[in-house]
Amino acid sequence: MTIDDFAARGDQASPPAGMSGEPGPLLRLIRDQRVAFLLVGATNTAVGFIWFIIFQHLVQERFGYITVLLCAHVAAVLCAFVLYRRFVFQVHGHLWRDLARFEVVNLTALGFNLATLPLLVELAHLPVLLSQVIITGVTMLISFFGHRGFSFRRKPSELPSPVQPS
Repeated sequence: MTIDDFAARGDQASPPAGMSGEPGPLLRLIRDQRVAFLLVGATNTAVGFIWFIIFQHLVQERFGYITVLLCAHVAAVLCAFVLYRRFVFQVHGHLWRDLARFEVVNLTALGFNLATLPLLVELAHLPVLLSQVIITGVTMLISFFGHRGFSFRRKPSELPSPVQPS
């Protein structure tokens, strides 16, 4: 649903999954929640992969590719959290709770990555970067459904009261 659909009915655009807050700058520009989420998701994927490459060059030789994955995970999650909160929805309050929930979703994706990366590298003998590209496709789905339904969810009592027309 687009912001224009809400405006045509005289309604306010509301974030999905019980998120609260006004539409962020990207959503106001794009005007379609699905497209805004896709753009941020693509940006997050690219940023996460860049972090992986950076840490691969910095620490893999000394500490191995699992350390690369863990370092890249921390950096990518913090970047992604800021992007979602700042550019899609300007969610206010519950910073630490939102970050914790955001990390739970990302730890699920990381767990899958930790289990699958060695399988592809050690058993299938695929290069580390190619393996990570393959895994990223699956973890994007895990992240999408987790963030959509959990990361920024608000209880009904925490949502702003609708303004009654006078």
